[in-house]
Amino acid sequence: MRCKPLFPTIAFTTMLLSGIAPVAQAASVDDAEIRALRAEMASMRREMQQQIVTLRSQLAKTDAAQKQATRGHHASRQISSGPVEHGVQFDDAALHKPIGPSGVGTPPSDRGDTMSWKDFRAATAKDEEVRVGGMNIGFPKGRFTVSTEDGAYALSIGLAFHEDFGGFMGMSSAPGQTRGDFSGLTENARRLRIPFTFRYKDWVANVTPDFGAGNVDGATTDQTLYEANLNYTGLHNTILTVGYFQPRVTEEDSESSNDFMMMERPNITNVVRNISAGDARFSLGGLHYEKRWWIAAYFTGQSFGGRSGYTGPNQNQTNNPLGGTFRVAGRPFVSKDVDLHVGISAVSSFRPATNSATGARSYSAGGNPEVALTTTNLLGSGTMTNVDSVWAAGPELGLRWKKFVVKAEYYNIGVTRSLGAVDYAKGMGNVNLDGYYVAANYTLFGKGRAYNEKEGAFGAPGVEHEFDPKHGYWGALELTGRYSVSDFHDVAINGTAPGKNNGNQQTVWSGGLNWYPNRHFRVMLDFNHFMVSGNGTGDSIGVINGYGRDGNSLAARVQAAF
Repeated sequence: MRCKPLFPTIAFTTMLLSGIAPVAQAASVDDAEIRALRAEMASMRREMQQQIVTLRSQLAKTDAAQKQATRGHHASRQISSGPVEHGVQFDDAALHKPIGPSGVGTPPSDRGDTMSWKDFRAATAKDEEVRVGGMNIGFPKGRFTVSTEDGAYALSIGLAFHEDFGGFMGMSSAPGQTRGDFSGLTENARRLRIPFTFRYKDWVANVTPDFGAGNVDGATTDQTLYEANLNYTGLHNTILTVGYFQPRVTEEDSESSNDFMMMERPNITNVVRNISAGDARFSLGGLHYEKRWWIAAYFTGQSFGGRSGYTGPNQNQTNNPLGGTFRVAGRPFVSKDVDLHVGISAVSSFRPATNSATGARSYSAGGNPEVALTTTNLLGSGTMTNVDSVWAAGPELGLRWKKFVVKAEYYNIGVTRSLGAVDYAKGMGNVNLDGYYVAANYTLFGKGRAYNEKEGAFGAPGVEHEFDPKHGYWGALELTGRYSVSDFHDVAINGTAPGKNNGNQQTVWSGGLNWYPNRHFRVMLDFNHFMVSGNGTGDSIGVINGYGRDGNSLAARVQAAF
């Protein structure tokens, strides 16, 4: 700035003025010299005043330009209108952060969002905050959060709301068979979770009640807790967990249910995870992730409510099941347009639940036609007795090319048993079941699905512009399809004798559309065509599906995620 030399001039002038007066008074000079000196001082004073006026004018212009920029910024980031509340302070630094609309991005998680203190502060710094009484209130990652200024103490409250409705078509039963629970129009509160996350620095506690009903809307016996666990996140990219938790196993199960391509998981991944890694399972273990790989292992025990039926010390109590899970995944090739995922998942129930009175240990596998609007399972393996252990393992494969994603998984389920010579003579023995799926997805508009390195899985598409038809914005829309097979037939289950249930097979073709008006809401529409072989017996499944059943379902879901 040209006015910078003014300040030395002013200082010099001040010194000169302070020194001249005493000199003038002390010196013995004539009046002419005094008048000349005073005239010179007056000239210098006028020059100094002119320079001050020039400086003030330049400062005023600079201040006006800064205020104009600030007004423009605040005009694009207006939070509220009306009178200012006393005692409410707005974080000036937060108000000046260039942040887009909160509805842009991907859906929040369906569970407690566990992250390190460092990551939490980074997420908070990216989102709009308001200071109230010394506390920060904001929505980091789209979830309501109250925290101290340094983020050491924090409370987050979320929501995962999934309401399903729809029905079945073409479900007539064969002569002598029962139709089953296949209504033409029904509803189901699939998930009603409210995640609470309590934080002190790197220590995080999650408590997530779930008022959803699974498959049976409004059932009073359904599980009401999804998770209740303690986590430590102070190690680099590592989360250590103890408590009721849903261990991550299989690629599909590692995704948040808010991100699913279809309304339900493929049946084979549901069966695999429930061996020792279902919802609200006591777990002790941890996970670690980097940009190119992900690994996790957990020791597991009983599920929440597993002992709720015990009424006394001699009521045939069941020894709690013990098991474990392991999953490792990697991204051997990553570029702007391509993301390759490979992995392997394994679970084991090395001590199945045991009746302490009879010593009985049993296992069975089954599932619905991949839509949670019925209580009837057409697929079932039959009951396997004298079970020593149950395990499952298989590979994961996924590929993203721009906005197109394809993925597949295969799993083999092994059941080891302790049988006598008579049982072996009947054809009974160790059992092997298997299943697989292939799914494909394309984002029609919006940001395509991307890889979530913290989950080791693909996430939901991103909303680049919130739904605003007036300006030509429609959110995000994706088209998805899946082919799924669960083969739970093996003669070793109950032997070769006539009338024995040795399981059956289910195949499901699925297609659907998912629309995201913003990151917090989604509407899903799924069509399933399922074909299930019969088991030819008179047991509970055979009464409904003794000769095989085909059918169709059309279902929709409205989802809210915070």
